[in-house]
Amino acid sequence: MILLLPLSLLKTAQNHPMLVELKNGETYNGHLVSCDNWMNINLREVICTSRDGDKFWRMPECYIRGSTIKYLRIPDEIIDMVKEEVVSKGRGRGGAQQNKQQGKGRGGPGRGVFGGRGRGMSGPGRGGQQQQQQQQQQEKKPSKPQGMKTQH
Repeated sequence: MILLLPLSLLKTAQNHPMLVELKNGETYNGHLVSCDNWMNINLREVICTSRDGDKFWRMPECYIRGSTIKYLRIPDEIIDMVKEEVVSKGRGRGGAQQNKQQGKGRGGPGRGVFGGRGRGMSGPGRGGQQQQQQQQQQEKKPSKPQGMKTQH
């Protein structure tokens, strides 16, 4: 499965035509100039269509706030370009597959000196060796027989 992230798709779609439908039903057809991390976009050579589809406006450029966007239609060739880019890099989101192979995944080996997650560890963990040594020393000491008092 190939994971496509929306922002990488938008970055690749720059200078290509796209259709943007807003939550209020208006549509904007134009060429993507730029986008940011909040999916705010700038379009050029724009044709805006009202929600009823009966009114049209032509604008040289427009800005659309990302939170008002319902969906985007992007040409298939752009999606194919992004897929090829992901496959050629050999990784999806954040290189998660590589991290797991190197033992860097969640809770895996390599979590520092103290071992795995949580406190439920037996064996050498944080303070574990000291506790074991103390227990061994107590076992070696001869215990006093019960019922006998020591004299001073």
